[in-house]
Amino acid sequence: MTSCGGSGVVDVAVVGAGPAGAAAALRVLQLRPDAQVLLLDAAAFPRDKTCGDGISAHVLELLAALGVTGVAELGPEVAGMRMRSPGGRVVSRVCARPNRVIPRQVFDAHLVAAAVARGAQLVRKRVRALDVRAGHVVLDGEIAARVVIGADGANSTVRRLLGAPRTPPSATAVAIRGYAPTTLAPDDLVIEFAKGRFPAYAWSFPLPAGSNVGFGVFDRRGGANRAELLDRLAELLPGHDPDPATVRGHHLPLSTGPRHHPDGRVLLAGDAAALVNPLTGEGIFDAVASGVLAGRAALEGDAAGAAHRAAMHRSFGVHHQHGAILARLVPHARFLDAAVAAAARSQKVFDAAVDLGLGRGTATVHALASVVGRYVTLSG
Repeated sequence: MTSCGGSGVVDVAVVGAGPAGAAAALRVLQLRPDAQVLLLDAAAFPRDKTCGDGISAHVLELLAALGVTGVAELGPEVAGMRMRSPGGRVVSRVCARPNRVIPRQVFDAHLVAAAVARGAQLVRKRVRALDVRAGHVVLDGEIAARVVIGADGANSTVRRLLGAPRTPPSATAVAIRGYAPTTLAPDDLVIEFAKGRFPAYAWSFPLPAGSNVGFGVFDRRGGANRAELLDRLAELLPGHDPDPATVRGHHLPLSTGPRHHPDGRVLLAGDAAALVNPLTGEGIFDAVASGVLAGRAALEGDAAGAAHRAAMHRSFGVHHQHGAILARLVPHARFLDAAVAAAARSQKVFDAAVDLGLGRGTATVHALASVVGRYVTLSG
């Protein structure tokens, strides 16, 4: 049995080299520089990834703590955010900390390079089989590792092989993304919420030469087909049509679905752990944060699963609870109208909404009281 270039058992094998997998590898090597870490991915880097390309300040802070440098040079700083509710309420404010827009083709390759520079071994490989044995885990009958971290995305093979429950349609978002030659607002992340049975919005995030535009529905039952999603994008962002060659579709497992963190030597992180924010569709923060936690837990050997589950609960438990509650309210257009109106009236409410949607924030009492107050006013 080999470990991709040598005999024996490596310390950690990470399946998937996206933000979650790269963060996991970086954290293992930050804590134990002499660890043997394999970073396995079916794709060659750099590679494209369907995403809005928005990298929040919260993500940048996590990467700084991991010792990753040079991220600020990868994409433009975007200071503001503008949101329009289904009923036409608008908030446009400067965020407490600027976010960035970095194409995933660039961002992911940078993180992989950082992990490799720290000592991870990048191997191009698609993992198809997993065998948990006493003291280690075997991948495809040829790679042995003391702990395996599944960070292989929404269609995770590792998650499926662990017997995790399927994510139901109600907890699966569907989105399309493309690149337009035009820019709606060069200094703002723009979000236009749509009217309809299921929560949905179009976005426009500025890049040096145009913008990343897209449309997402927070329930697979309302996902329709590619043509219909593009039509809805055109309705909300007229004149900012994406280049057809750049349009890609994707589905996103939301954190309101079943989570799966079993005991033992196999861990899940990122989309493989169904961690996408149910209010915004943001998944990069959750990917990096859960990858960091998985990297730390991986050093626990047979106790890694229990350690990771406990760490995830401590780190994300309240955030997920609040997100799930609000996700049940978002389908009501008047609630979104009230939330946007409250954010327009109060910087504190706006900041709380950004932290909840782009990071690990919670619904503060002040923010909830403000939204309820606006809801009563708008309903009166």
